[in-house]
Amino acid sequence: MLFSYIFFFVSLATFLRDFHVSSCDENCDDKPVFSPSRVVVEYGDSISVTCSACQSDCNENQTGLESPVGDKTKKGTKILWTVHRMTEWDSNVYCYHSDASDYQCCSLLPLTVYKPPDNVSIGFDGLSGPMIEGRQYTLQCKVQNVAPVGDLTVTFYRGQTELGKAKSTNDLKTPVNETFTLSINTSKEDDGLQYRCEAKLELGPEGPQPPLLVKSEIITTTVLYKPQIEGPLHPDQITITKGNSLQLSCMAVGNPSPSFTWVVLPRSVPSSNSSHLTIKSVAYEQEGQYTCSVSNSVGTVTVTFTVVVKANIIPDIIGGIVGALLIVGSIIGVTFYCRHK
Repeated sequence: MLFSYIFFFVSLATFLRDFHVSSCDENCDDKPVFSPSRVVVEYGDSISVTCSACQSDCNENQTGLESPVGDKTKKGTKILWTVHRMTEWDSNVYCYHSDASDYQCCSLLPLTVYKPPDNVSIGFDGLSGPMIEGRQYTLQCKVQNVAPVGDLTVTFYRGQTELGKAKSTNDLKTPVNETFTLSINTSKEDDGLQYRCEAKLELGPEGPQPPLLVKSEIITTTVLYKPQIEGPLHPDQITITKGNSLQLSCMAVGNPSPSFTWVVLPRSVPSSNSSHLTIKSVAYEQEGQYTCSVSNSVGTVTVTFTVVVKANIIPDIIGGIVGALLIVGSIIGVTFYCRHK
């Protein structure tokens, strides 16, 4: 029986409290005024707020303040509300005054209870190894145990460059874990770059200044990309004088480091596994096409050179003259020998 009376008393008290809250007019002319007008408090900290229940004339016996937590001290039409340790995430605090007809004029205290993130981390969704050039990946920034998440802004960075911002649509006032994402397309320029994210809790001018900012660790990316030829290339056709030195080059970069294979048309030239192919003295039979193939695990690129060998005119003329003189000399010598014989 005693338990029934206690339950009835508690229920009645709850009903009366809800009755004030639900029936009061927040658009009345002589509204109660809180000082400060808005409160932002970290979970576990203390609060002290004064409410002036009316600005003109009202009966102090018909004023009050409703709150699920804290202590209230009245002095005339002013009410001091204090909380030594705020442990409620969502509290409606109403200050009101009423008249003889039980009409109530009230104000709701804008109250925000916040908690900084326990941790902020960054990574790529589902990635366990290096990235591949040209593919799209999802960058994730995970924020743990933060409130209210609706006031949180996450910013993604590549090096010192801002990539984008993200906000939550979650309106919960209690601490939550939230993951923010950003899609990126990779290129070879991303290899070795650093990524990070920052979570900023922006609670307005009544909140911490500057706003609370928690940074993630920095991660360095590895991007695999197929070989790319770099440096000046030879023209499509290379004309070289017989007997001169020839050097063909197909310098390239790639990740992993590429390998080189020369596919040489003339059989007289041995193949090479270097980015350079050198012939010290070019002969006519070494004329033809030379192809450099550059490969790694991502792909292959080829470069083809066409080599044309031309005659060395002056040595050939001199050689022809010398040869002719030798022939003439031989004929004269034979004739002279026969006559004297």
